[in-house]
Amino acid sequence: MTKDIMAKTKNRSHFKQSMTFLALITMSPLMGCSFSSDYFLPSLNAEEPSGRTLVKSNQTSSSNQKSTISSSRDISVPVPQQLVMGSSEFKPNGVTPGTKTGTFVGKKAVELRGELKRLQQSVSENNSKLQNIRGKTVSDSQRYHGAVSAINARLQVGTTPGNPVLVQQFNQALSDLKRIGDDIANMNLLTSSVTDDSTLAAFLAENTRAAFRLSGAIDQDHQQLAILEDEVNRTVVLIDRLLKELTEDIQRQTDYVSTERSNLNTLSAAVKSGELMGASLSNRALTAATSGNLNGRRTTRNLPSSRPLAIIRFDRANVEFDQPLYKAVSKALEQRPNATFELVAVAPSSGGTARVALNSNKARRNAENVMRSLQRMGLPPQRIAITARTSRSAQTNEVHLYLN
Repeated sequence: MTKDIMAKTKNRSHFKQSMTFLALITMSPLMGCSFSSDYFLPSLNAEEPSGRTLVKSNQTSSSNQKSTISSSRDISVPVPQQLVMGSSEFKPNGVTPGTKTGTFVGKKAVELRGELKRLQQSVSENNSKLQNIRGKTVSDSQRYHGAVSAINARLQVGTTPGNPVLVQQFNQALSDLKRIGDDIANMNLLTSSVTDDSTLAAFLAENTRAAFRLSGAIDQDHQQLAILEDEVNRTVVLIDRLLKELTEDIQRQTDYVSTERSNLNTLSAAVKSGELMGASLSNRALTAATSGNLNGRRTTRNLPSSRPLAIIRFDRANVEFDQPLYKAVSKALEQRPNATFELVAVAPSSGGTARVALNSNKARRNAENVMRSLQRMGLPPQRIAITARTSRSAQTNEVHLYLN
């Protein structure tokens, strides 16, 4: 008995030590995520990507470039915006059968009742089409989310630039998003049909009210017209609700596709560089602006414009600058959603007139490449300006990013 108690005590102690060690391991990445002023001034001297294995790439990033390219733990995997759709069913209650009275008004009631049946049949068909489109859109959206999540998960742990597997998954995500766009087009076609039903319903309601004013009716005719009028009005309300929810679905899906197209542009740049980035810069700016307004304040904190957000030194071929550039611009947009940026192509002023002219042209081309990279990340071109200058202190061609 005593041996059993001692064994249990020993196991419990060993379990506590294991949990303490596990907690320290879990906390260690978080302890390295603090930000300093160096975040806004990275020195972007990336190593040559060719010929590196995945393990060596991670080791190089952590040992030689700690101040420029953060590890993947510092980046949260972006989750695609969830697609929100309506869920209502629009099924008419049917038409109450009438009795033939032999009067002119009674015959008119029979005609109106037949038109209402045809109208409700059309509403039922449109409702079935809507539910089918919704089901297809949800299925397309799930496939799209799966492809994007698989890409982000792979980028999170690190991969090679232009990994063919990720390229294939990216093309799949692009196709799935196009299918959602096709679903929107089908909903627009359905809107035309529902609008026709709405016009017919309004015409039928007017004719039903006018039938009460016809002469030669008996009490039974007016009783049947009253029931018919109620059913027509309920159908009118049902069609209006269908049209309203359909319009809202189209608007939400259009915004959704627009946002995800912008995010895919940034994801394309991430796949090309083999490093996880995040949401499109334009979407980040919109989110930051909305967050500031919802909190009852404006995000007007100014960053020092005299100091560059980033300096990219092109002192070797194939400089990798996408990831730290994205971080710098993303952080700036979180604080100033409406910010504009200036790219300054800096060339060394030493070496004679011909050498300065040659370096100036190269620096300009480098700045244009950086601008195209920002556009792929979702930053609108009208928010980027390019200028050029020479510098005595510059040892190689550089591109400086400033916040205007």
